[in-house]
Amino acid sequence: MTSPSSGSTQHDATQHDATRPAVPGQPGDGGAGASPAVRGDAGSAPHHAVGPDALPDAGVLPGATAAEADDLVDEVAEEDRPPTAGPVTNLATAVVTLGIGVAVLLGSLSLGVGTAEAPGPGTWPLLVAIALIALSVATAVASRRTTDAEAFTSRAWGVLAGLATLVGFVLLIDVIGFEVPAVLLCFVWLRFLGREGWRTSVLVSLGVVAVFYALFVVALSVPIPHLF
Repeated sequence: MTSPSSGSTQHDATQHDATRPAVPGQPGDGGAGASPAVRGDAGSAPHHAVGPDALPDAGVLPGATAAEADDLVDEVAEEDRPPTAGPVTNLATAVVTLGIGVAVLLGSLSLGVGTAEAPGPGTWPLLVAIALIALSVATAVASRRTTDAEAFTSRAWGVLAGLATLVGFVLLIDVIGFEVPAVLLCFVWLRFLGREGWRTSVLVSLGVVAVFYALFVVALSVPIPHLF
């Protein structure tokens, strides 16, 4: 014969077990109390529903392999990539840069190239022009086979802005020397095109021009237009 007090105790224990949340993988659960979103299919490992905003800081999906994580990163990068340029765009780009290279080449010759022992003010522009012409020819030859070039979009304005500052540098160097235009050129490229900090942009710009001045003006005595 069971006493009323022991029956009440057994009833409370049974009620506590029924209201206790089921823990996946705990013996005795039988999978009955587990949530379908956690249990998954019968006999399979638990899976997790992960959205784009639920990725951990480490950038690795829970339960995903390294190859699957790399595939996800590649898909996100592919969605953010600008459209690919075609052969016509590649050839047009090569023609434009080739024209710029030829113009710089003619300008360097007019400044005077000098010799290896006594370089003239056109020595450095001549080397840049030769490299630019060679790269332009290579781009034109590979225009039909190139598949990783980007089409002209709104991002191309940054490149055009950089080219405009370079043209301004060339125009001002004969008027006020190379120091001020070079500092401004480096600063604009670093701060506004490269998104560097103000302090970094200022210090690097001054440092680059100081090294250039010490090397070409002081050490090599290259007759570059300068103020000091």
